[in-house]
Amino acid sequence: MPDEEPLYDIIIPPGVPQKLIIEISKKFDVTIVDRREKIKFANMEGDERDLLAFRGKLEVMQNVETYMRDQLNAFVADT
Repeated sequence: MPDEEPLYDIIIPPGVPQKLIIEISKKFDVTIVDRREKIKFANMEGDERDLLAFRGKLEVMQNVETYMRDQLNAFVADT
């Protein structure tokens, strides 16, 4: 069995529109997974939350990160 390429996760920030999550999952070769992460801000220091993440190969994830950031910037600019 050949070595498999490692997979990487990008946490989907809370508040990302559901439409964008669905769009990215269809446009890119990614899987949506649950990740339990510690929260490190405000009065929630140390709390753990279940968050969504995109999982895929490194090159794909780099493209997802850029695409998601561009789409969120456009979304914010339109509001």
